[in-house]
Amino acid sequence: MHGNAGEAAVRPLAIEARGLVKRFEGFTAVDGVDLTVPEGAIYGILGPNGAGKTTTLRMLLGIIDPDEGTRRILGHDRPHEVAHTIGYLPEERGLYPSMKAYEAIAFLGALRGLPLAEGRKRGKELLEAHGLGYAIDRQIRQLSKGMAQQVQLLGTLVHQPRLVVFDEPFSGLDAINQGKLEKMMRDLAEQGTTVIFSTHVIAHAERLCDEVAIIAGGKVPFAGPVDLARDRIRPQVRLETRAQDGNWRRALPAGARHEGSFWYFNLPETGIEPLLRALIEGEAGILSLSIERAGLHDAFVAIAGEAAARALEADKEEEQRR
Repeated sequence: MHGNAGEAAVRPLAIEARGLVKRFEGFTAVDGVDLTVPEGAIYGILGPNGAGKTTTLRMLLGIIDPDEGTRRILGHDRPHEVAHTIGYLPEERGLYPSMKAYEAIAFLGALRGLPLAEGRKRGKELLEAHGLGYAIDRQIRQLSKGMAQQVQLLGTLVHQPRLVVFDEPFSGLDAINQGKLEKMMRDLAEQGTTVIFSTHVIAHAERLCDEVAIIAGGKVPFAGPVDLARDRIRPQVRLETRAQDGNWRRALPAGARHEGSFWYFNLPETGIEPLLRALIEGEAGILSLSIERAGLHDAFVAIAGEAAARALEADKEEEQRR
């Protein structure tokens, strides 16, 4: 992770959305979403399938218009005006099977205003740079699914966009290609490109994101720095003592759980120091003490609820079966 909340506060915004609402035939798919994405950030929209992630991204890009609310992309109220500076990888991938790899990249660039000749040149360079030089002249139909996805990914970046939007980019990629994509996202952000992606896999959001929006049932109960989400849950303390009893036990917070020689409890509001003093003075015999911050998974459960967390897990299992 390369940014922090302090930096994000002063960075200009790549995306600002207020009160986005979208209905389809009476069903409210997105219900009042607010988002602010700082320039140069890696921003994740995290939630189960059907939560409204794709609809939100499509509204931000101007592919569909919101029924209510406003969005501002790279300083413009109309996304189409800045389409040439945006890269978009939809969840439903698709390239013309008879096109050669470098031509497919050039074609995707041309859709964003890049001259074809320049796109062909950059397409060959990108394929070489990403270890796919051997596939330059191969038709898309001759490539594996993973390779075709990489070609489409390069086509999303060929026009050197300022903002890149990925919809479930890790779906269908093996572990090696997932790692490559994570590195590519970090590299883009290091160069100042804003990266926004949707995912139902908490691990990707936790590893990559400066900030996240947690979405469930078309609403966003939390949007902001990952650290702030994790701070919704007090850190957990695990304490191991030699002594089983003594006056020091009075210093343990109410609700401390005892298992064998271990004690488990929330980090006290006053911090760990007063407790440490009481343990030492009371000769508890501290064998080990660790303070563990909540992970994004626990934060997600606390913010979005058990049902949404179960839906995330079900989506992940479904994808592994495919």
